[in-house]
Amino acid sequence: MRKKILVTGGSGYQGVKLIKKLIDNNYSVINIDNNLFGNYFIKNKKVKNYKLDINQIQKINLKNVYACIHLASIANDPMVDLNQSYSWETSALGTMVLMEQLKKFKVKKIIYASSGSVYGIKKERKVTENLSLKPLSTYNKVKMVTERVILSYKKYINVIILRPATVCGYSPRMRLDVAVNMLTFQALKNKKIVVFGGKQKRPNVHIDDLLDAYLFFLKKNIKSNIFNIGFENLSILEIARVISKQIKSKIIIKKNYSDARSYNLDSSKLLKTGYNPKKTISHAIKELKQLYDANVLKDKPNFHSIKWLTKKFKKK
Repeated sequence: MRKKILVTGGSGYQGVKLIKKLIDNNYSVINIDNNLFGNYFIKNKKVKNYKLDINQIQKINLKNVYACIHLASIANDPMVDLNQSYSWETSALGTMVLMEQLKKFKVKKIIYASSGSVYGIKKERKVTENLSLKPLSTYNKVKMVTERVILSYKKYINVIILRPATVCGYSPRMRLDVAVNMLTFQALKNKKIVVFGGKQKRPNVHIDDLLDAYLFFLKKNIKSNIFNIGFENLSILEIARVISKQIKSKIIIKKNYSDARSYNLDSSKLLKTGYNPKKTISHAIKELKQLYDANVLKDKPNFHSIKWLTKKFKKK
């Protein structure tokens, strides 16, 4: 019998590609998303789509759902700062409602997409899962609290929390406001890359490797645990240099810029489970260039999440 998976936020940057991957791996899917960034519902007999907020999950029958992949959130510091209460409602409070429903329907597993940024600024060269969490921003705090909400249910449900690095690579619901994607698109469009500061470190993970991790943990019988998932800990300037080698472009550095967020991620614990990443930021850059040259990757308003949300919230 085909296993049924609940995906929250399945119309987002990760979610659209994840649902396609679940279908290809013979799962059936229930997807809930409020389509804040546009309608990316996949029409397929294996998918049931519901245009709902996460805190309306009670409206859906979760009978025979095997696992939940929980992606729904307002995804990064600037976006959260536009409307902090909405972020708390979506992530922390919405997750409490979700967990009660998962418990009620005896769902066996939840895989939660947290963030590597929950560690804050760390001097340690290897930021591992056993270090203390010192979130700097509201976004980081929301992610930390949401983790704790989920972990409080681990006697009822198997909990896997992933703390991803900055995600890169192509998706139909593209994001052009995350480091590698943003700088690559600048190089493609303008033949120049503008770097603010540049010394701040960012770990990276290719979107396809992150999706593979979700499927890996769906299939593996691993007890409740937390895993970092991030590789290639590079400064923003180093990322720009990798891009400029593949896409001929000029790097412009603007030094009068303060960005306290800077961290490395160590993913040794994840690698010991048998999971192995297959792609690098160079793969992401090459793929984005090919799609841009083929006129598939375009500059759409909803690909710039912060500007898009600013307009949305102004209308309310």
